[in-house]
Amino acid sequence: MCLNTYNLYPEIEFFNHNWLKVDQLHAIYYEEAGNPNGSPVVFLHGGPGSGCNPGQRRFFDPAHYRIILLDQRGCNRSLPQGCLIDNTTPHLVGDIEALRQHLNIASWHVFGGSWGSTLALAYATQYPDYVLSLTLRGIFLSRQSELNWFLGDIKHFYPDVWNTLLQYLPAHERDDVLTAFERRVSSDDISISHPAAVAWNNYEGSIMRLQATDTKQPNLPTLSSEELLTAQVADVARARVQIHYIRHQCFVDGEAILENAGSLSHIPTVIVQGRYDMVCPPYTAWLLSQAMPQAEYVIVQDAGHSAMEPGVISALVGATEKFKKQQNTNID
Repeated sequence: MCLNTYNLYPEIEFFNHNWLKVDQLHAIYYEEAGNPNGSPVVFLHGGPGSGCNPGQRRFFDPAHYRIILLDQRGCNRSLPQGCLIDNTTPHLVGDIEALRQHLNIASWHVFGGSWGSTLALAYATQYPDYVLSLTLRGIFLSRQSELNWFLGDIKHFYPDVWNTLLQYLPAHERDDVLTAFERRVSSDDISISHPAAVAWNNYEGSIMRLQATDTKQPNLPTLSSEELLTAQVADVARARVQIHYIRHQCFVDGEAILENAGSLSHIPTVIVQGRYDMVCPPYTAWLLSQAMPQAEYVIVQDAGHSAMEPGVISALVGATEKFKKQQNTNID
C-alpha cells in the first residue's frame, strides 16, 4: 500500500439524504453517496462539533462503496443545532448503531479521523460484529495528557498561536482558558458568543497542517443578514459542542479503550498518523498500534493533523482501496 500514491476520487453528489429521529429531542442528518448496492462505509467526522462535508466522500471509490456520512448530535445539520442535552459519546455510539439498523446494513467499514477515531473505536468495541474494517487517522483518546497538550502544552511548538488565544481573554481569566471560553460561547447574546467561537475555532485551525496554507481570504459573496446569522450560529454550535465534550473528557475512558483494543484483533485495521501532528501527537497512535498488533501503522513523515495533506490523503485512500477486497453481505 505504501509504495503507491493515491489521490482523492472526483467529487460526487449524494443520492439520498435525510434526518433520523433518534430520540424525542435529537434528529441526526445523514447522507449516502456512491454505489447504492456497494460495500457500506460510514465516515465519522472530527471535532467534536464539526460535521461532514462533500469532500469527505472522496476518500472512497464511488463505484465500490456505499458511502454514508452523518452529522453527530448537535453538529452542523443535525437538530437541534448546538444542543448539549443528552449529547455524550454513548449517545453518539447509539446513534451510529441506530443508523446502521435504519439503513438495513448487516456490517460496514468504519472510517474516522481525530475525534472520529475515538468514536470509531468506541463503536467498534461495543459492536465489533458489525465492523468490517477500521481506518483511523490522527488518533485521539481524550486522555488527560492529550487534553493538557491541546489546552496549553502546545505552546512549546506554537507559542504565537497559543498567545493569540490567550490574548482574546482578560488577563485574570487566562489561567482557565476552557472555562473562560465556555462561559462566552454559552451566552445567548450572539455578539458575545460568536467572536469567542471564532477565536476558539481558529485556534485549532491554526495548528492543523505541517505546511501553513495561504491565509488570504478569497472574495466571498455578500451575505444577507439572515445568512450571516445562520453562519454565526453554526460557528457557535461547533465551539459549544467541542468545549462541552472537552469539559467532560469527551465522555470516554481512553485508557480503557487502549486496554480493550486488543479485542478487535479480528478486524482489519489501518492507523494513519502525521509525524508532526500538533493536534493529536503521535504517541497515542503508537500506543494504539501496540495494542492492535494486527493493524497496519502508517506514519506520514511530512504531515501534520489534517486529513487533506497529500501524504495523509494517499495513505487513507490506500486503506480504502485495500479494504475493497473485504467481502460482506450488506443487507440483513
